[in-house]
Amino acid sequence: MAVVIYDPELEREVRAARDKKLPNNRDEVWDGVRIMAPMPNNEHQRLVTALAYAFASVVNLAVNSILPGCNVSDRDKNWLQNYREPDVAVYLSTTTAKDCGTHWVGGPDIAVEIVSPGEDPRQKLDFYATVNTREVLIVDRDPWAVELYQLQSGKLVLVGASDATTSAVLASAALPLMFQMQLGTPRPTIHISHTTSQQTWTA
Repeated sequence: MAVVIYDPELEREVRAARDKKLPNNRDEVWDGVRIMAPMPNNEHQRLVTALAYAFASVVNLAVNSILPGCNVSDRDKNWLQNYREPDVAVYLSTTTAKDCGTHWVGGPDIAVEIVSPGEDPRQKLDFYATVNTREVLIVDRDPWAVELYQLQSGKLVLVGASDATTSAVLASAALPLMFQMQLGTPRPTIHISHTTSQQTWTA
């Protein structure tokens, strides 16, 4: 259940308690409003690692950035008033985004959002489109599915979805990769394949 706090003193107390309990939390700020997302569980973090590894396997890390989380904003100054944190971000050497050290001004070539209970990362799509994110891959886990959004005429448009029953193949336009949800044990898996080679990965 979401909670909105208007009392500034109570807000300071809640934020201080959260920062003490979870010093590495992945909170975001949406136009001045702090969004406290659930902490990622082990499964969530394994997905982040597997997806980041697959991405890193097909790019030159000397000139491209594969990040397991980063701050994405629309501004140089006062960026802490408006930023999002994708679970995985890919910034290719051709990006027009600016690396400011603490954050990026501009969206990644690919942003991955893994859904945790109680959140809906689709609410971030307008922001990601505004900062020119080329693609967003959303991983649902209840039920398991992946959705691929691509930037078209200033909007992030759903170009395909794959679940364990359809096993549709989703092709990235930013990397030479395809994504497909497949049945598996103890859970469905994301099958990742290179578009031209025989290389595959599983998340």
